[in-house]
Amino acid sequence: MTTYRTATLAAVSSFALLALAACGQNDARKEPAPVETPAPTVAPATTEPMIGGVAMNPSDNLVANTSKAPNLTTLVSALQAAGLTERLQGPGPFTVFAPDNAAFEKVPAATREGLMQPAQKATLTKLLTYHVVPGRVTAADLAAQAQANGGTATLTTVQGEKLTAKDMGGGKWEITDAKGGKAMITQADVAQSNGVVHVIDTVLMPK
Repeated sequence: MTTYRTATLAAVSSFALLALAACGQNDARKEPAPVETPAPTVAPATTEPMIGGVAMNPSDNLVANTSKAPNLTTLVSALQAAGLTERLQGPGPFTVFAPDNAAFEKVPAATREGLMQPAQKATLTKLLTYHVVPGRVTAADLAAQAQANGGTATLTTVQGEKLTAKDMGGGKWEITDAKGGKAMITQADVAQSNGVVHVIDTVLMPK
């Protein structure tokens, strides 16, 4: 009887040893854990501002950039007719309140076409330089001046007359010209190598 039990225990032990050995072999055959591949690096999106759907390069000057904008073609043509492009390519800096094409469309066609004639160059120059302020005046600068002056900033233009900028809240600015006409800044702080552009929706008129 004792011999039978001994044989049985020996068989069970042998079976257990074989099972453990098999488990060890199975563990040895396991595939190594996959190495995670890092996600590809995505280039950061461009930070260049857009005018009319075209990127404005802040390292380019006012004329180079505005010439690329499809909604500023009338302004560029007027600057060329007035002979101001070379001046606005200079070091400046300048702040330009740039009327878009829709703004010029508000001016009667006869007046607009007349201003582009050589005989009206002086008048056109007066009109365009009224849209230019010496220095680099950002929206933050307007806000600081307005806060110190009851909500309105006063700017002296290259032409010599003044513009006023009123904080309308929510980042909106209203520009009032010498005749009481009003324009809204539709796009502010478009940086240039020699200044800054604020796109406006109405042509400003000096006295």
